[in-house]
Amino acid sequence: MAITKILYMKEGKYGDPGRHLKHAIKYILEPEKTGEQLYIGSVNCQIPFAYEQMKATKVQFGKTGKRQGYHIIISFEEGEIDAPIAYEVVGKFVEEYLKNEYEAVYAVHDNTDHIHGHIVFNSVSYLTGKKFRYEKGDWAKYMQPITNRLCEEYGLSTITIDGDEAEPFEEYTEWKDRRDGKFIWSDMIKRDIDSCILEADSFEEFIILLKNKGYEVKQNKYFAVKPPGLSRYRRCYRLGEEYSEERIRERIIKEDLKFYQETHTEARILKVLVPYHLKRAKLSGMQRKYFAKLYRIGKLKQRPYSQAYKYRDEIRKMHKIHKQYMFLCKYEIHSMEELNVVYEKLQEKRSERAKARNAHYKDRAKYNMLFKKLERLDELNAAEITFQNGDSFFADEHKEYESIVNEIGEEGYSVDNVIELRKAYKEKTVAFREEAKEISREIRIAKSLIQEEEQKRDSNKKRDSVDRQPHR
Repeated sequence: MAITKILYMKEGKYGDPGRHLKHAIKYILEPEKTGEQLYIGSVNCQIPFAYEQMKATKVQFGKTGKRQGYHIIISFEEGEIDAPIAYEVVGKFVEEYLKNEYEAVYAVHDNTDHIHGHIVFNSVSYLTGKKFRYEKGDWAKYMQPITNRLCEEYGLSTITIDGDEAEPFEEYTEWKDRRDGKFIWSDMIKRDIDSCILEADSFEEFIILLKNKGYEVKQNKYFAVKPPGLSRYRRCYRLGEEYSEERIRERIIKEDLKFYQETHTEARILKVLVPYHLKRAKLSGMQRKYFAKLYRIGKLKQRPYSQAYKYRDEIRKMHKIHKQYMFLCKYEIHSMEELNVVYEKLQEKRSERAKARNAHYKDRAKYNMLFKKLERLDELNAAEITFQNGDSFFADEHKEYESIVNEIGEEGYSVDNVIELRKAYKEKTVAFREEAKEISREIRIAKSLIQEEEQKRDSNKKRDSVDRQPHR
């Protein structure tokens, strides 16, 4: 299945009004996310100059202010689709939804477990000069139905469109902040709900305690909460079985502080004794520096968990320094010279793996027709089984099924051969994706370390230069 979400980009407050649009285009086209830009495309504009052409359209029609563009995300079910097919689906979505009226850039990101597509398009039509209008209810009427229809076309599962579902439409910078935040809202909400359950004597008191923590509460068809710092409500039953309204009411009656202590003994901190004769490996100067920084930032643990949204920048910094420290330890880096060597080797490795992956995709393309025939057999399988059990209603489907099996045989393969072949290519594609993701991650870490050291060096030079100047 695939779920569609749309974001809108406001006018930038400082400098270029379209800076959010520009950043969004740059983000979706990043090589390490798009199979080294194998899965990128555009309509009505050229990819290298997409932002400039969108900006020129705004200037032409005198509409350079307010909303600058829109960003659509299509998230596919994990393991249900590969990047080449996802790219076809996203391209067809662009054609059908935008109807050739807007300049758009689109891409498929295959660097995560969940393959997903991104579409960024101009807010102003290059044909009419009219601004794109997204009305409440458009998601259920137009957007998600297109995605569902395309999923059916490619044999993918679909989602049921719930009229009570909140509109998946929000401001781009809020989404970007959550994407980069590195802390998990669900964990925060669950901990706050747990603490309120322990303190409350009734469901009404539980609601008051949640509101005292800054939560907004909605009790319609589904019990939902919105913590401070989040722009949308979260339905509590989606946090797990223990967080539905019915279960919360039961837990309020049953649970108290004594109950929690008895059932969470595993949470006690145990002291681990290390034999005195086992010596620890010594850290280098560079490793000690990053370990010390990580230790200092660890003071965040003393702050209230439910206030985490106030410290998103510090949390992000903590995660960054932790990754840098682990990277230095993994490659046993003790100096800038060693860091530069590792950085160059990682870049070479990425280039080699990209070539190997492209060769893999070209090799896989030879069997695309066979794989499509196999997909059609999958669709006909239920009808074929029913026919074999004596239901002649599916005679036409049986004839098509046998015809496809014969066509596969004429190619020199059996159906089982093609199934194994498809499985092997899929496993290799996943392996390439995971390896590329890890290499790109380590390159980013190495680059950040090099940049920090260069900035520190430049700062020291400026300070030394100022110190050398004669005092008057």
